[in-house]
Amino acid sequence: MIPHCPSGCSRRQNVRTVVRFGHFYRSSDRRKIQRFKCAHCGRYFSQASFSKKFGQNKRHLNGEIFKLLVSGVSQRRIARMLNCHLTTVSRKLSFLGQQARWINHCDRLKTSKVSEVQFDDLETFEHTKLKPLSVTLMVEKGSRQILAFEVARMPAKGLLAKKSLKKYGPRRDERPQSRDRLFRRIQSVVFENALIESDQNPSYFPLVKVFFPKARYQTCKGQRGAVTGQGELKKIGFDPLFSLNHTCAMFRANVNRLFRKTWCTTKKIQPLIDHLELYAFYHNRVLLKQSQRKKCIDL
Repeated sequence: MIPHCPSGCSRRQNVRTVVRFGHFYRSSDRRKIQRFKCAHCGRYFSQASFSKKFGQNKRHLNGEIFKLLVSGVSQRRIARMLNCHLTTVSRKLSFLGQQARWINHCDRLKTSKVSEVQFDDLETFEHTKLKPLSVTLMVEKGSRQILAFEVARMPAKGLLAKKSLKKYGPRRDERPQSRDRLFRRIQSVVFENALIESDQNPSYFPLVKVFFPKARYQTCKGQRGAVTGQGELKKIGFDPLFSLNHTCAMFRANVNRLFRKTWCTTKKIQPLIDHLELYAFYHNRVLLKQSQRKKCIDL
C-alpha cells in the first residue's frame, strides 16, 4: 500500500501523487525499507517515517530493555549487560513509558466497570529522603488490576522534617491535587455505588464523598508490616487490603528505584512516572493474565 505524503499536500488536494522511489537497508537491523517520493512537493520519505520508532538507531534493544526495567534491574546495569550507553537506556525508558501510558489509557477506556476497589499511598523519594514523593495507587480488589496511579511531591515528616526544611526550604504538599486527578481519571471505570476501601487516613473520606457520594466506603486499621514484602505486606493472618498491599510489594520488588535498600534513586519525577507506567502495563497485560491461565489449567 502506497501511503500519503507526510506533509499532507496530497490529502488536501484529494489526489495521490506519491510514487515508489527505490529502497534502502536500515543500518540498525538490516531490514529492507521502501522509499517514496511525493511528485507534488518533492519530499522524500519511507515506510519508517510513519513508525513510532522513527529515528531510533537501536530499536532492536527496546524489547530487552523493557523486560529488564520491569524485572528490578537498574539502568546502569542494563547498559552494561546490553553493551550500550546509559543515555540510550534513559531515552528508551522515556519512549517506552510514553507508549505504555497510551496503552494503559486505552485499556482503562475499554475495561468494564469494577465494583470493588482499594487505594492508598506508596512513598518514595527524589534524589534524597529529604524530598519524599507519594504514589497514590488504586487497584481492583480481588484481581489486583492496576486501575491508575498519580505521583506527587510531599513535605518530609518525622525526624527528617527539620533537616529537609533547613536544607531545601518549605516543600509544597501536592497530594490533594494528585488525588483529585486520580479520582477524576477512574470515575468512568468504577461504579457509583462501588465498595471503596482504604486505611484510616482522615484525608481520604472527604475525597471519596466528593467523587463517589453513593459509594460504600470502608476503612481498615493500619497494621505492622512484615519483613517479606519490605513492609507492604502485613503481619496478620487476614489482610483486608491484601490486593493493594500485595500490588505495592510487587512494585517495590520489580521497580529498582523503589527498593527499600538500594543505591538507585529517582533524580526526576518524570522518569519515575515512565517506569511506573511500564510496570503497570507489564503487571496488567502479562503477570495477571499468566496467573489467570494457571488457574484455568488447575481447574
